[in-house]
Order: sequence, then C-alpha cells, then structure tokens
Amino acid sequence: MKVAVAHYPQPVLISDRKVWLEMCGWKVPAGFASPAADHTRKRIDLNDHLIRNGDATYILKVRGDSMIDIGIYEGDALLIDRSIEPQHGNIVLAVINSEFTVKRLHRRGGVIKLVPENKRYPTIVVKEEEDFSIWGVVTYNLHKLY
Repeated sequence: MKVAVAHYPQPVLISDRKVWLEMCGWKVPAGFASPAADHTRKRIDLNDHLIRNGDATYILKVRGDSMIDIGIYEGDALLIDRSIEPQHGNIVLAVINSEFTVKRLHRRGGVIKLVPENKRYPTIVVKEEEDFSIWGVVTYNLHKLY
C-alpha cells in the first residue's frame, strides 16, 4: 500500500477571532423549560471548547449520506484536526485514489478499512496498490437544527 500525502485544495482555516457566548451554570433538561434561563454563569469562547490545535483544525461541509447512522448529514460542518494521530474507530477524512471520504477507520491486523455508517454503502478495504492517506480526524460535527 502506498501512503501518499494529499496535495489538494485546503479547506477554510478557522479564524482566530473569538466567538463569545453566554454559558449557563447548569445542565438543561430535554423536557420542561427552566425558569432560571436569565441567570447565566460565564461567557465562553467556542474556540476553547471545540478546537484543540487551531493551526491544524479545519471546517469542511459534508456532501452525501454515508454517515447518517451516527448523525452526520448532508450539509453538516465537520471540524477536522490534522494534528491528531488517527486511531482505530475514529471518524476520519481519508483520501483514497485522490478522492476524499469521511468514514470510520478500521485498522486491525495490517488491514485498513473505511467503514460507512449507513448500511446502504459497502465497506472500503484499502488495497496495497491504492494511494491512501488520512487527511485528519473528525473531532466535532456542527449540525444545524433549524
């Protein structure tokens, strides 16, 4: 198997600009509304909570439905960290034969598989002769709810 470094157009780098939001000091039940909604505890910066390494973190938009069974849908924005060492079971952005794909990494006994999270799609077994690399590890999925 040839492990290649992908040289493709880079996604948009996340800005260093701080994004401050009010953070409540309690957990929110997914039931009835809380009367304490006016009592916020502190302001947080989403960069501090979502980004481990700003210089290596990118946001990419999802196209397709091969990962819907774990809640990754068309149009979602994935945070990808290129500094994280990919591990078995991680959701990764892989490049196989010049094509990008988001899949679960299966790496056992010298065999590498890219596993979709939608039963309609087949598992991709990476063959020796294929150009293959892991571009980065998915750390968060930003899914719009409205």
